[in-house]
Amino acid sequence: MMKSISEMNSEWVRAGALFPALLVLLTPNTTWADGPVDEDSKAWWALTSALSSDAMEGRDTGSGGHERAARLVAELMAEYGLQPLGYDGGFFQRIPLEDVTVTDATLAGPGGEAIFLDDFSVSANAGLPQKNSAAIAYRGYCAAEVLGDVRGKLVICHGTSRAGLPTRDEREEAVRAADASGMVTIDDPGFTVEPPIWPAAYARSVRLAGELAEPDSFVKIYLNPDALGTLVAGRDAVALIASGAAGQPLPSFDTGLAEMTFVTRASSYSSPNVIGLLPGSDPALADQVIVLGAHLDGYGFGRTVGGDAIYNGTLDDAAYVALLLRLAQKRQGRGYARPIIFAAWTSEEKGGHGSEWFLDHPPIPLSRIAANINLDQLRPIFPLELLTVHARTDTTLGDDATAVASEMGIAVQDDPEPERNLLRRSDQWSFISAGIPAINFVFGYEPGSASESTYRQWYRTGYHRPQDDIEQLMDWQAAADFNQFFYALVDRVANQSSGPAWRKESDLRPVED
Repeated sequence: MMKSISEMNSEWVRAGALFPALLVLLTPNTTWADGPVDEDSKAWWALTSALSSDAMEGRDTGSGGHERAARLVAELMAEYGLQPLGYDGGFFQRIPLEDVTVTDATLAGPGGEAIFLDDFSVSANAGLPQKNSAAIAYRGYCAAEVLGDVRGKLVICHGTSRAGLPTRDEREEAVRAADASGMVTIDDPGFTVEPPIWPAAYARSVRLAGELAEPDSFVKIYLNPDALGTLVAGRDAVALIASGAAGQPLPSFDTGLAEMTFVTRASSYSSPNVIGLLPGSDPALADQVIVLGAHLDGYGFGRTVGGDAIYNGTLDDAAYVALLLRLAQKRQGRGYARPIIFAAWTSEEKGGHGSEWFLDHPPIPLSRIAANINLDQLRPIFPLELLTVHARTDTTLGDDATAVASEMGIAVQDDPEPERNLLRRSDQWSFISAGIPAINFVFGYEPGSASESTYRQWYRTGYHRPQDDIEQLMDWQAAADFNQFFYALVDRVANQSSGPAWRKESDLRPVED
């Protein structure tokens, strides 16, 4: 009988961990450059390779590839000595989801036709009109006082994040209040800390079952700045983009007609968190459970980039689900003083629904969960000399991370780019919102350094793209350094006498009744 992909991947991972020569089956294009790579890193990368191979098809929420990857994670959790903590005695905590996908769209203006996903994307909503025509009104930054009469029009706004200019929510509120039929938000090339990503993989909105937005005919389009000329013929689109990116004054004008069509599809399905428990050894600490989490889902199949349509998500976040598995593999059922939950979340890329569901439907009383250590946003592609620690000063977890990093010669810092809102963009935020201490990490760099250049380049060419795969260049020493940091941090938090706690001065701590 032919074996399933899950069975073969599971066997390859086990074989790779025992027989390093067989790692070539998992990582045929991996070059162990820049010095020797330790066996722990090779075992971790074997797991990473299995989870982010093309066989897993990018692990999109609710997809067959995600399901295969989840089965593999569950199999390995069992093999490595974890106890199932999902539903019906298994490792899966299955989550009901609904989505709306824009499967096709057209947008034509006085300057020509924009290409769906290459030039523009659409906020998916079941109420999008199948066909729509609207006069175009360019209104700069779309402050309420400059809109004028835009009733029934499609309003173009620059999506700047600059202080002193309207925010995203303020722009939309003003345009809706003026009775426009929709808005076009130009992605801001001036936001250089995280530049716009084009093409868009797809246009899809995912929510927990029963929580999809009500059908809404208001059209929300996101525009590649290079495509502005299709909507503002006769104007210098390049100059408008440059001025908007710099936060300079912008004109207001009306120009031509936009013709639009939208095809949508609604779906209902489920997708699993994979949850395992490593029981603690100290009965007195049984009610101080530490949750270690990383997200299993990725983008799956999307718009082709460089001839590749599979968004493998190797560093985002297969590598860090693999690190959880590697830790479980090293422990082989040997507990720390405190119990540890190992969690591979689903649907992080679609809004953090997996961790949100876990906290709304906890497999143990929520009062027993003492902390979350989240692994996401990690890019081991340059030396680990500086580590950004999210919520560093908000809980004692920050002190633990600082102590472990100091012992390894790694400096720590608070988030130097709060305008990116990274603290709220991964699963640690679900725990913080529930009043539970949580922490997350990003590889840091000195401004103007070679490390910063490498980091920025990855965000231009690798982030949420098919090029985030097992063939990308890695700094293996940096990867090993972070993995050792993680092992030591878990050991410290799980075994020390005092449990994680909020700092009284934290703005994030739960408000006391």
